[in-house]
Amino acid sequence: MGREKQRKILSRVRSGELSVKEALEQLRQETVDELGFATLDLQRALRRGFPEVVLGEGKTPSQLADITRSLRRAGQTVLITRLGPDVARGLVQSFPGAEYHEAARSMVLRSDRPRRPRPGIVVMSAGTADLGVAEEAAFTAEVMGNKVERVHDVGVAGLHRVLAHRKSLLEARVIVVVAGMEGALPSVVAGLTDCPVIGVPTSTGYGEGGRGRAALLAMLNSCAAGLTVVNIDHGFSAGYAAALINRRMR
Repeated sequence: MGREKQRKILSRVRSGELSVKEALEQLRQETVDELGFATLDLQRALRRGFPEVVLGEGKTPSQLADITRSLRRAGQTVLITRLGPDVARGLVQSFPGAEYHEAARSMVLRSDRPRRPRPGIVVMSAGTADLGVAEEAAFTAEVMGNKVERVHDVGVAGLHRVLAHRKSLLEARVIVVVAGMEGALPSVVAGLTDCPVIGVPTSTGYGEGGRGRAALLAMLNSCAAGLTVVNIDHGFSAGYAAALINRRMR
């Protein structure tokens, strides 16, 4: 249940259309939806400010359709990540209004018209190979109501490229920095700004580093204060965290 639906129930109680007992029953009934293969948390939006997000990997097209239908029935925005284009094509055809972002491998089916986006989030990527993870982060933050500025291909092999975006760095409220290889870019950015920086290591590079471990360890051992790190290739987590931070900094 979303906050808007909760407000409507409480308004009906205030106007006398609904008794307190009836309202409690409605709220209780919409706690979860049991689908057999999944138990959907329908109160996630009340606790976190955004509905439960669906990981597309490992689920069949039929399961994803049932989950989408359930969340839609509950009046909630549906965000599915790690979704291949073939499965996404079927979902978009089945659910009018659904939008698929191929670069981010994510689909959204909005429950209402998006509000005016909140500025303040910058998503940076070190190289072109990091774009997919960066787009997942940016798309997630946008779906959650934010305006995202993208800065791509500014890795440490050419630091002047980062400095060319100094104005954006200084005006940002939170910055997501996506980098593979040696994973140095988040440390550089965190040393240039006074806002929270979220580092996202990616599995790009050579040998052991190509699995993302080199970038992950470099970010975890950064000397730059204020740098927080998420898991390898976890763009969604970074975008979600950035959206929560930006919401609190209005």
